[in-house]
Amino acid sequence: MQGGLSSPGALSHAYVQHPPLRCDIPDIKGLFYDDANKFLVAPTADRILYWKIAASTQSGPPNSDPINEGPILSVRFSLDQKAIGIQRSSHEVEFRNRETGEGCSKKCRADSETILGFFWTDCPTCDVIIIKTSGLDLLVYEPQSNALRLVESKKCSATWYLYTHESRLLLLASGMQCTLFTGYQFSAGGIVKLPKFEMVMSKSEANNKPVLAAADVHIVTVYGRIYCLQLDRVGMALNLYRFYRDAVVQQGTLPVYSSRIAVSAVDNIIMIHQIDAKVVILYDVFMDSYAPISAPLPLLVRGLASNSKQAAQPADQQSSAYGGTLYGEGWNFLIPDLICDAENGLLWKLHLDLEAIAASTSDAPSILEFLQRRKSDLSMVKTLSLAIVRTTILERRPVTLVAKAMDIILDSYSRSMKMVGGAAGVRRTSEQNQQSSFQPVEDSRVVSQEPPGTMIGPVINTDSASGVESGQSQSNSGVEHGIANLAAHVDRSSLNTSSDSDGITNTSRAVSQATSSSQISDATGKRPQVVGEDSQPLASGTSMQHGTHVASVAISPIEMVQSVFVLVEDEMMGDPAYLIAVIMEFLRSLSKAGLKAPPDLYVMMTALLACSNRYAEIALFVSNKGF
Repeated sequence: MQGGLSSPGALSHAYVQHPPLRCDIPDIKGLFYDDANKFLVAPTADRILYWKIAASTQSGPPNSDPINEGPILSVRFSLDQKAIGIQRSSHEVEFRNRETGEGCSKKCRADSETILGFFWTDCPTCDVIIIKTSGLDLLVYEPQSNALRLVESKKCSATWYLYTHESRLLLLASGMQCTLFTGYQFSAGGIVKLPKFEMVMSKSEANNKPVLAAADVHIVTVYGRIYCLQLDRVGMALNLYRFYRDAVVQQGTLPVYSSRIAVSAVDNIIMIHQIDAKVVILYDVFMDSYAPISAPLPLLVRGLASNSKQAAQPADQQSSAYGGTLYGEGWNFLIPDLICDAENGLLWKLHLDLEAIAASTSDAPSILEFLQRRKSDLSMVKTLSLAIVRTTILERRPVTLVAKAMDIILDSYSRSMKMVGGAAGVRRTSEQNQQSSFQPVEDSRVVSQEPPGTMIGPVINTDSASGVESGQSQSNSGVEHGIANLAAHVDRSSLNTSSDSDGITNTSRAVSQATSSSQISDATGKRPQVVGEDSQPLASGTSMQHGTHVASVAISPIEMVQSVFVLVEDEMMGDPAYLIAVIMEFLRSLSKAGLKAPPDLYVMMTALLACSNRYAEIALFVSNKGF
């Protein structure tokens, strides 16, 4: 998808939507983000104000809770939202019952240890974890008695920590350069301790050892996989690590062009913000490729009433229009896809511009594969996918390329049908088991530890799925035989001509892949551990729900006929040979995927053959059960 690297017309592939959530309330003591509950929290002297961050950041009045006066370092609500934890100092965390207003606190020894932070967890054995410089305290919060009970203490040294609720992963940094890490995952499935590992730091001048800061390490979850990105300021590189249950592996290195970066994850796309340069680079790691999917482009502000022609608006004009500065000093990037402008009291949500990304490349199969994996704007995904297929046909691109594009569309639809059928089979089996068994149901908080790297969707009932596919394949056996015979009469050799733009795209892609391969090979020699054959990727705490998403994005054969072939038929009637060849490939793709062709397509095929006076082929088509 490297055609975008040479697309000067595309001004941005990512944007924030105006208006943002406004939280510029007087007398607040800072802004905090509770990522477990998706609350933006703004404490005052005696109250906590908070907004629930939904899919859109629409402004509205905040909710409010009374609290005791005192300093506030961080605020987190319990997962059931019945209690609030407030870190008052580096030696005390206060817990307050929201129903009764009663509170209790947890203190540490001021002379020997410091509290770095805390978080709530859905781990079966504890409710709260307090991170100290001397280790971890695993606590159970008992609201009835308004008390905390210590379950376990884990001794380990920590200078700073990093935690995201999305991954349920806690990283503790230690060592002179803070490059030695101890990791734990606290999830509904229990506690997983990762092996200790060391992050790579380039050597600088003699006697000068750079120290890794917490701001230079980022945990992101994409496609259900947990990654860690570490900025090497000396080497001007971003090291990418993948977490497994028994190993942590450096999988690649991404270049950086700024001494300050930030990381976001939007719709399973990793965004690397080059803050000094004020541009963002997008990466899709689904196929373990570390080449960017777009050129470095600025972030756009959309929806400003002062400008109807947003695409032509310079960054400084956008900044003045909303009253802040793009990539300003007060910007705090919140995982996965939020930006908090603390100076102006604004909260932005990041979005992908799928239309701009699709327009930046002429590699139709590549962009179609990319679109089938998106779920942020389902209607846009479907509209763009259909438009891309139509355009490739109208431009008379090589039939082999059009066939590959249609294969991608139909494969996606076929997989979605199997997933929907499989999920229904799983639900039926579960209901039958519950009705026929007297065994107690396991704790609902326990989730599957199936590695998301190998299973990106829900569990599929293979018997049900194979049954659907088998039935469809049998119903199309006659059609497949007819297609094979008819294909022998269609000469496509004169149609497989490629344009100059194809050559440019392929060359650009090859160069980019070669560069990426070089970077990956360099990083391979620095890997701290080697993944064993039995290693499983560390599961994230989020549910993918991929089957439902694919079903809503996938394009059915009927939609292909109505939104592609019917619309291009009139423009192709002057020379129907090309369209006949394309429809032949579509029928072959349908047969390969075990899908039934819509009857209207056979009627169209017959009409096109008749316009070309190819009556013998019509007879062959009909005799081989084309109808």
